[in-house]
Amino acid sequence: MIRPASQRRLRIIGLIVTAAAIPLSFVAAPYPNELVLQHIPTAVGIGLLTVAVVRYHPSRSSYICCLTFLWLHIIGARWIYSFVPYDDAVKMITGHTISETFGWQRNHYDRLVHFASGALGMAPISHLLQSWCRIAPAAAAILAMACVLAIGAAYEILEWQIAMLFSPEMAESYNGQQGDIWDAQKDLALAWLGAVVVIPMIYRWNPTAQDLR
Repeated sequence: MIRPASQRRLRIIGLIVTAAAIPLSFVAAPYPNELVLQHIPTAVGIGLLTVAVVRYHPSRSSYICCLTFLWLHIIGARWIYSFVPYDDAVKMITGHTISETFGWQRNHYDRLVHFASGALGMAPISHLLQSWCRIAPAAAAILAMACVLAIGAAYEILEWQIAMLFSPEMAESYNGQQGDIWDAQKDLALAWLGAVVVIPMIYRWNPTAQDLR
């Protein structure tokens, strides 16, 4: 069994590696100017997770969920979401692309990340509600879903403000709408779906002393 001090060191190492991925993502980046804007949330997320690891000892599940989401975002930011080359990667392995198989007309990596925001956000938010607000696991799971939707809606409003503040080209590069006027609504629906999928897994979840370390 890994001791708490060793566990914390491993988590800090994970955060350092994740932070190092930010400058590395600029190497031969196809859209370096837009990448700066994309990585503002990355830096904020790493900072908040570092504070949580150092001061509040998040559960193992919460830490893994947060770190996984950060990596999904870093990958998306590298190609400003709209151009993540998942089709090229799959074609190298199978000889076919995902878009050809399903008849997709757009890059759907951003949809995956919005789904992940719901699925991966449930554990840390539920744990936070149980630890700080002393809420029962089932109630914490339901409230966590509401928090996921509230955070997603706030982020969509932030994207709208960025679209109003910057040039249309800059806004499109950040928002990744790809011409879909219902992009925000679909993103929120996928975040909700991700949260709903996870609720059965955590509605009785109460992090143990071992998991907290």
